[in-house]
Amino acid sequence: MKVKKKTSLSIGGILVALVAALFYTIFGADVDEPSREGLIPVELVKTIDGDTIKIKYEGKEQNVRYLLIDTPETSHPRLGKQPFGEEAKKRNSEILNSGKLEIEFDIGERIDKYGRLLAYIYVDGESVQEKLIEEGLARVAYVYPPNTRYLDEFEKAQARAKKAGVGIWTLEDYATEYGFDSNAYPAKKKEQKSAAEPTEVFQNCTELRKKYPNGVEKGHPAYSEKMDGDKDGFACER
Repeated sequence: MKVKKKTSLSIGGILVALVAALFYTIFGADVDEPSREGLIPVELVKTIDGDTIKIKYEGKEQNVRYLLIDTPETSHPRLGKQPFGEEAKKRNSEILNSGKLEIEFDIGERIDKYGRLLAYIYVDGESVQEKLIEEGLARVAYVYPPNTRYLDEFEKAQARAKKAGVGIWTLEDYATEYGFDSNAYPAKKKEQKSAAEPTEVFQNCTELRKKYPNGVEKGHPAYSEKMDGDKDGFACER
């Protein structure tokens, strides 16, 4: 009888080990384990445009401006919607939602004058910046040493995009070292009142959310700058 009891306990231990191994296989050891040293796993909240996103980092939502690149505007108050702006935003969103999102800081400033984090962005360990540049949806820009860790790689990707003649490089003299030339390619202005003058007026976010539970984006008839506290182009978002 003693032998049977010992055997029974051994079988029980084996079963526990097998269940633990199965759990490990299905869920992984640690969802927050970085792809490599220096990368920080984060959660995407939303894609703002081609080079700016909102993430959850250190327990709070923060906007992130991509280091070393610039994409055309989608709803700038002065420049309006520039060519390839929407394409850059859409592609950025597709990449971000395709795998594990991580950020990496450089050795210089981590926050810009607008309070946004400055970082390199990765999905499944691959550079989002480099991919957007190579697909002709971003240009190398805002080069402020010492935040230049991947400048060489990005410039090589830009050279490949120029040679291939894709995206922004299909428009002659559009992407310049100073920005995207809105004189050569005028912005597409929306036929509505400015962001400061909404055509659908609500007294506050509580009232607005009764009709639009998730808030509204800049350009929406109900958007108002006074309800966009963090100035990220979304009013009354949750």
